[in-house]
Amino acid sequence: MTSAPHRDDAIRATGLSKRFKTGRTYIEVLKSVDFDARHGDLTMVMGPSGSGKSTLVACLSGLLRPDEGQVQALNQDLWGLRTGKIDKFRLDHCGFIFQGFNLFSALTALEQVTTVLKHTGLTKAQARDRAVVSLEEVGLGHRLNQRPAELSGGEKQRVAIARALAKAPRLLFADEPTSALDGENGQIVIKLLQRAAKEHGAAVICVTHDPRLEAYADRIIHIEDGAILDDRRVTSGAHAAPHSHLIEA
Repeated sequence: MTSAPHRDDAIRATGLSKRFKTGRTYIEVLKSVDFDARHGDLTMVMGPSGSGKSTLVACLSGLLRPDEGQVQALNQDLWGLRTGKIDKFRLDHCGFIFQGFNLFSALTALEQVTTVLKHTGLTKAQARDRAVVSLEEVGLGHRLNQRPAELSGGEKQRVAIARALAKAPRLLFADEPTSALDGENGQIVIKLLQRAAKEHGAAVICVTHDPRLEAYADRIIHIEDGAILDDRRVTSGAHAAPHSHLIEA
């Protein structure tokens, strides 16, 4: 069950339900879930495979329409919008980071980021400048002209993060962003997501089953069998992110 409405809430969902048909039966993947997340928080959604956590994020971000329930995202009724308006909302306000990186094999790191920025109204020169800054922020200023085949797994994920952050999103969704990475690179990635929340003010919602990431969260929500079992805020301590300058809108 969600907490009472908070002035810093970036997203709030009530009664989300989602069913998928398999053969002649339906499997209920989300069971009347309530959820909220605040600006400036790294909210970790944790649970075993098949628990419904990725479906929850898809419903929160406008990628998958729930069968029941509402999502208030940045004070808009997300699923009350027309399809084209939902697409524009994602383009304008959301960043996405996935387990599989989702990079274009033929494009350089710089081109991966500028391609997304072309749709935001920036000129070509402005998009390039923003992309360079974004890649420098994730430590890839020296890899601007490398294609995915020339990058390590950790570097590919950092390109994906740079691409997401370059738009200065107010909502940042990460679905298993460290599962394809070793421990060291996973730690680098989660620290970047933490900084996106703390210094950019984004509401960062990270789906993971990796318990090593809990130390970086402001809030941990455990979901299992389509229902939230536990929801707790944690105190940031030893793993607070070092100072860094993230991209400003």
